[in-house]
Amino acid sequence: MYTTEIKTVEDVRNIAREKLKGICGVYKDCDGDTRRLCQGQSYGRALGIGGIGSGASFNNNFLALRKYNLKMKLVEEDFTPDTSYNFFGKDLSMPVMAASVAGVNSFGGDSVITEQEFCRSVVLGCKAAGSLGWRGDTYTYSLEKSYGINAIAEANGFGVKIVKPREQETIIKFFKKAEDIRCIAVGIDTDGCGSYAMNTHNKPVFKKSVEDIKELVSATNLPVIIKGVMCVEDALKAKESGAAAIVVSNHGGRVLDHTSGTADVLQPIVKELKGKIKILVDGGIRNGYDVLKMLALGAESVLIGRDIIRASVGAGIKGVQIHMEYMQKTIQKAMKMTNCKTLRDVSSGILNY
Repeated sequence: MYTTEIKTVEDVRNIAREKLKGICGVYKDCDGDTRRLCQGQSYGRALGIGGIGSGASFNNNFLALRKYNLKMKLVEEDFTPDTSYNFFGKDLSMPVMAASVAGVNSFGGDSVITEQEFCRSVVLGCKAAGSLGWRGDTYTYSLEKSYGINAIAEANGFGVKIVKPREQETIIKFFKKAEDIRCIAVGIDTDGCGSYAMNTHNKPVFKKSVEDIKELVSATNLPVIIKGVMCVEDALKAKESGAAAIVVSNHGGRVLDHTSGTADVLQPIVKELKGKIKILVDGGIRNGYDVLKMLALGAESVLIGRDIIRASVGAGIKGVQIHMEYMQKTIQKAMKMTNCKTLRDVSSGILNY
């Protein structure tokens, strides 16, 4: 389907730009600015690939990261940085994974790629790059139509399954199915309780209490991840519930207008819980320099979403692999220029405020 001449991220993005005309501008800066094609009040129309309402939350993710600059430190012996990272016992090429974006129909991409193709592209493309693809959940998914789980099964369990905060019984059934295919971890995106797609297609989603999460944790032998944490209070409750990891996330700015950027809320959560629970983050991360900033702010690893959509639309499995390899190369460049030989050397000291 794709020619062998597709070699660079720019090649992939150029193809995606043509395929996503009218949906996504594939801009140099995916920043959620109100002038972008995907942005602006939807007034009841499908949300698309942008942010909810004014798009302020989407934009704030981008702006929060832009406040930080990297400090060059160069008068040292030369070295090749080691970007390797271990996630629940699995060795990865870098602390970057594909976010659990699901539902190409929700952002208008179903005319250029099917949900099955999208899931396979993310999971298998990430695996080819030595990374990990997370797969999510949307209103078209069911226990019978588990596109993400099917893709992870094809990758011999090399993936993470995230479920919307549906009824407890349904979530547990998804977790059991993930266990059966030897998934690395499972979780719920608590921020999904504000899902536009689920709520407009009569697929009820709910806020989850500490007791609810405890029930889910006890129902599986896999690590459970709580995604959608945007305050210290929720982070503490996730730990109390027995979760193995949290993701600091505002759902890409797609569930609540006017939230803070994730880089802004990350630090107080890290201050409270660093070393007590795995802390991941997403939101506005576009390259390895952004990754290094988030790591310096205290995250253990990061997730990327919209760029993975564009990569999969642009060139499928190969497109995702190319994009993830680009991420690894730019992380390595950023680490070298800030004198970080390994991820253990990354700290707030490499940031200029």
